[in-house]
Amino acid sequence: MSNILIVHAHPEPKSLTSALKDLAVETLTAQGHTVQVSDLYAVNWKAVADRGDFLEKAQPDRFSYVAESRHAFATGTQTSDVEAEQQKLLWADAVLLSFPMWWFGMPAILKGWVDRVFAYGFAYGLGVHGGERWGDRYGEGNLLGRRAMLSVTIGGRAPHYGERGVNGRLDDLLWPIQHGMLFYPGMQVLSPFTVYQTDRLSEAEWPAVAEAYKRRIRGLFSDQPIAYRTQNGGHYDGQQVLKPGLGAGVSGTRIHLVQPGDPKEVLEGTTGRDAAREMEACSDR
Repeated sequence: MSNILIVHAHPEPKSLTSALKDLAVETLTAQGHTVQVSDLYAVNWKAVADRGDFLEKAQPDRFSYVAESRHAFATGTQTSDVEAEQQKLLWADAVLLSFPMWWFGMPAILKGWVDRVFAYGFAYGLGVHGGERWGDRYGEGNLLGRRAMLSVTIGGRAPHYGERGVNGRLDDLLWPIQHGMLFYPGMQVLSPFTVYQTDRLSEAEWPAVAEAYKRRIRGLFSDQPIAYRTQNGGHYDGQQVLKPGLGAGVSGTRIHLVQPGDPKEVLEGTTGRDAAREMEACSDR
């Protein structure tokens, strides 16, 4: 059985978002998994990244969050709340982020969790930079081998977030989270579970939503992840720009998904293992 971390961000324990979190705990526990929940509002998580995050100052005369984060992680002088969350991430085999969509993104308290916990040397600033390789990121990193999924409640209607919807494609709105925060440090990201028109959901509609979420939870370790291109898999040139000949027929963020028609000759430098993994993920999407 596996270890699952749920990072939950909703201020109301009786909300739909919180009900989905509780359902995830119940379903995963029934499967025999071990679950930890970081309930950010319940613990009054410090969301603002500032000088107070560092017990020792590497540069006392001029504050640089990156420099202080690197120093604190390297010297073991991070604050206890940040270190505890990092240990949970290393413990976990999968991570669920549970939150309502507010103003086209996550609540500030959850963004603050990412800002503070994803420290330099832990989630970024890893690996050798040189040639076409810009460190260990986008498919590599300290969180490699873990799975991640978003559970997002949305007040708007589903068509508003469709291909031609006025709010923009949901995949594009979630791109900074799924690709930029989860795939960047190495996690495999599953398609999100979403519930629309949450303020209009009736008691009669809840059982269908609950059953759909349980199906997704049960597939946490079997469903195919989003087929993002790995940074160091031969898809990008020395400036980290997608090579010519890749991404044909699509646009926007979708060019960064492995496509069935990608010419293999363009993927020079792709290791056999990386190529097989990426093309398999693509073919099963």
